[in-house]
Amino acid sequence: MAKSKRQTRGATIVDVAMRAGVSSMTVSRVINCRPGVSEETRALVEEAIKTLAYTPNVAARNLVTATELRIGVIYSSVSAAFMSEFLTGVFEEASSRGARLILLKGENGRSPNATALKELLASGLSGVLLAPPLGEAPEVLRALREAGCPMAAVGAYQSPDKICVRIDDRAASYQMTRVLLDLGHRRIGFILGNPDQAASAERMAGFYAAVRENEGVEVQVVQGDFTYVSGLSAAEHLLTLPKRPTAIFASNDDMAAAVVSVAHRQHLDVPSELTVVGFDDTTAASTLWPPLTTVHQPVRQLAAEALGLLIAEIGAQSGKSRVPRESILDHRIVERQSTGAPSPSSPA
Repeated sequence: MAKSKRQTRGATIVDVAMRAGVSSMTVSRVINCRPGVSEETRALVEEAIKTLAYTPNVAARNLVTATELRIGVIYSSVSAAFMSEFLTGVFEEASSRGARLILLKGENGRSPNATALKELLASGLSGVLLAPPLGEAPEVLRALREAGCPMAAVGAYQSPDKICVRIDDRAASYQMTRVLLDLGHRRIGFILGNPDQAASAERMAGFYAAVRENEGVEVQVVQGDFTYVSGLSAAEHLLTLPKRPTAIFASNDDMAAAVVSVAHRQHLDVPSELTVVGFDDTTAASTLWPPLTTVHQPVRQLAAEALGLLIAEIGAQSGKSRVPRESILDHRIVERQSTGAPSPSSPA
């Protein structure tokens, strides 16, 4: 009897992931008996492994866990809190994989200079991991493509030349806006993020999708760039309007913290006179007063997932296995003390 195509080549980790309905990274965690996987998910993966008669490729596993595995990490975040979570996820995953990290930093959200990037690539890398916003920086992507270097990016959107790991920014923003609308807010300010990042446009799209579901909602949109300073400027504008918003949704926690600061300076109580919400759920969200209602995106897990998929891609250079080009992790709304119904005394 002729063997099927799958039987001939043998099942791969991607086949197991597809059958179990999980990511390749989750399958790897189960195979290597690592934490971070629920018992239900672990059982699904083990059943898929048994059904497909999957046997890990020892040579590939040696390749992707060897000490000579060199991963470049290029970052330039304007948010220290976000970057701290990102690097923690990268360091933990690299440690468990025996990968050596070589870090290259740009300043204030900008790409590293061309000379530094060229020197990094010339040092001999297995692959490169990009932190936002560099996963969408044309000059960085061009240099990596020309070098033929495998790459993965956190927070970026799908393209054929890189692995992308993110949350569903549009859905998250929609859900947060619905929180505001359900509280009764009909005059809402929205502070945009960096215009060069696809996530900013997706968050704005989610905001407008929710707003369009209710009649009579007044919207004021102000451009920011994910920095605290830009949040201060945006908040000053919104809170000095003749009909100031009763709620402000900032596209990240740094800008939301700036809104709270400006509100305090103007003697506006949060949330009884102004509701403020953010995005990311960084340490700023839980340490400012009042604690911030925000969208939680698992930054540490996003970074670990991206690094794991990148290493899987490096181990599949023979072309026999295709690593997923995109992985979307779950988000959730975290409700704290910065939200409330609009004040009856708010300007009409």
